[in-house]
Amino acid sequence: MAAIETTGLTKRYGATVAVDDLELSIPEGSVYGFLGPNGAGKTTTMRLLTSLTRPTEGSGTVAGVPITDRTALRPRVGYLPETPPLYEQATGFEQLEYVAGLRDLSPAAARERIESLLADLDLLADADALIDDYSTGMRQKVAFVQAVLHDPDVVFLDEPTSGLDPRAAKTIRERIRGLADGGTTVFLSTHILPVVEAVADAVGILSDGQLVAEGAPDALVRRAEAGDEGTLEDVFLELTDVDSSDSSDSGRDKDRGDTENAEAIRD
Repeated sequence: MAAIETTGLTKRYGATVAVDDLELSIPEGSVYGFLGPNGAGKTTTMRLLTSLTRPTEGSGTVAGVPITDRTALRPRVGYLPETPPLYEQATGFEQLEYVAGLRDLSPAAARERIESLLADLDLLADADALIDDYSTGMRQKVAFVQAVLHDPDVVFLDEPTSGLDPRAAKTIRERIRGLADGGTTVFLSTHILPVVEAVADAVGILSDGQLVAEGAPDALVRRAEAGDEGTLEDVFLELTDVDSSDSSDSGRDKDRGDTENAEAIRD
C-alpha cells in the first residue's frame, strides 16, 4: 500500500498556483526526496500532505487517512518544518516532554522514548541545558526528535540538515535512513542534493508547482545531458532551469503563505 498518494492535488492562492495537479504514489518504508528551486511549491505540498492547509482541488491520503481529516491524520504523521517551533527558555528535555504530552504519550513512555532518541543523537548529556544555549545542530536534533517522538507512520522533513556541520548532518542522514529501514516513510524536502543522493529511494523534482521528473536517483542521473559524469544536480538544473546557487544548502523555500509555526505540533 502507498504511504502517500495524491490525485490531482492542487493549491491556489488567488491567481497563483502553488501546487498544480500533483500525482504521487510513495510506498511504505521508503525515503522520498522532494527537490525544487525556491518557490517551486515544496513547502505548500508538505503543508497539504500534513493537513496544515486544505487543497483547492484534488485529493490525497497519508497512511491511509484523507489529508482533509486533520484529527485522524495528526497522530499518524510527524513534521519537521524548516523553522522548528522550539521554546528557547525550556531545556531540551522539557521541550520534548511538552510535545510528548501533546502526542498523548504517558510520562513513563515519554521519558523512555526521549532518553533513547537523545542518546541516539548524542544529545542526552545536554538534555537539561536551555535550548537558548544550544548550537544550530543541537536545536535541529531536538526538532528531529520532536518530529519522530510518537513513532509516526510517515515523517515529513523540511531541510533537516540545513545549517548543520558535517558531523551533525551525517548523524541526521543516518537517522533518516534508519527510519525507513524500520518501516517509517520519510518525505524529505531539501536543497542539499548530496543528502538526497545518499538516502533517497526515489526522487521527485518540482518546478512551478508541477512534478517535472520522478524516479530512482540513478535513473534520473541517466537523463542528464552531461554524459558519463552526470549527477543529480545536472538533472535538477536541466529540468528547473535555475542557477546552481539555488540548489545549495543556503537556499530557502519561499512558498506563499507558508510561515511555519507551532501548529505543526500543536494542531
